[in-house]
Amino acid sequence: MASASDRNPIIIGGLPSQVPDFDPEETQEWLDSLDAAVDERGRERARYLMLRLIERAREKRVAVPEMRSTDYVNTIPTKSEPFFPGNEEIERKILNATRWNAAVMVSRAQRPDIGVGGHIATFASSASLYDVGFNHFFRGKDEGDGGDQVFFQGHASPGIYARAFMLDRLSEEHLDGFRQEKSKAPYGLSSYPHPRLMPDFWSSRRCRWASARSARSTRRG
Repeated sequence: MASASDRNPIIIGGLPSQVPDFDPEETQEWLDSLDAAVDERGRERARYLMLRLIERAREKRVAVPEMRSTDYVNTIPTKSEPFFPGNEEIERKILNATRWNAAVMVSRAQRPDIGVGGHIATFASSASLYDVGFNHFFRGKDEGDGGDQVFFQGHASPGIYARAFMLDRLSEEHLDGFRQEKSKAPYGLSSYPHPRLMPDFWSSRRCRWASARSARSTRRG
């Protein structure tokens, strides 16, 4: 069986690479140039050169694969990023359990005798952001400086409830009362952040994802 370097892989989202190489020698020269850029100038420089080549190719109307990443550039180079502060393996297990509980909670709310349903994709697609925020960034009011004010995306509420269940703040009866505030009272959970219906849980009824650090937190951060 040919190795990965001996066969042409399929470029997903772009052009198929199963085309004949009419000039292997020239191809090798280009590959050697890239290798030299990586070895002598580093991966960041090589990435920049590749992006400029793609940009020029598009200017020349050469069909190239679509870019699947945004133009976002971090404020520090990758090599200067610190190591992850927590235990990635444990946090990944917690995240998986939270995502699963959120999905099951919404699924159970859709059973025939209930039929209220809920949103799953919103939290599933942003679960990692919420989890890292909860584990390493968000500060509660017991921090002594007023804490952080976090406006959760309303459709992601199943994930917030699921995490609260993991922390023993909510019971299984609460999860079974999702979107059933009246029929499952006092265990009903509101569809979206609602401080009037759940004053001990939600502090803001905004339905958009945003956060605000307290002044003291900002100065320390």
